[in-house]
Amino acid sequence: MARTLIGMAALCLGLSLAGCATVGRNFPDEAVDEIRRGHTTQEDILRILGEPWRTGVEDGQRTWTYARYRYSLFGGAKTKDLVLRFDEKSVVVSYTYSTTDHDVESPADGR
Repeated sequence: MARTLIGMAALCLGLSLAGCATVGRNFPDEAVDEIRRGHTTQEDILRILGEPWRTGVEDGQRTWTYARYRYSLFGGAKTKDLVLRFDEKSVVVSYTYSTTDHDVESPADGR
């Protein structure tokens, strides 16, 4: 009887762990409010957010991505990402912030 209970507990634990996955690194939502187009530099971003999760190039501009994607078999997905685009002087020219958490206020438009 005890073996059966232990086996069932192990099975339940295994299934619950298998039902969740996290990709990326967490970052503070409130830090997005500190970003100013034409003023915030890559150095500022490193100070505020740390190293980016991904880097790349879009239309010739350097991009940095900060993201966290949490998927759950039982609770749906909770995702957020911040993509920053920099000019040749390493200053933010634009950024995109997206989240599935509708309780989090997005930063003011046009910053």
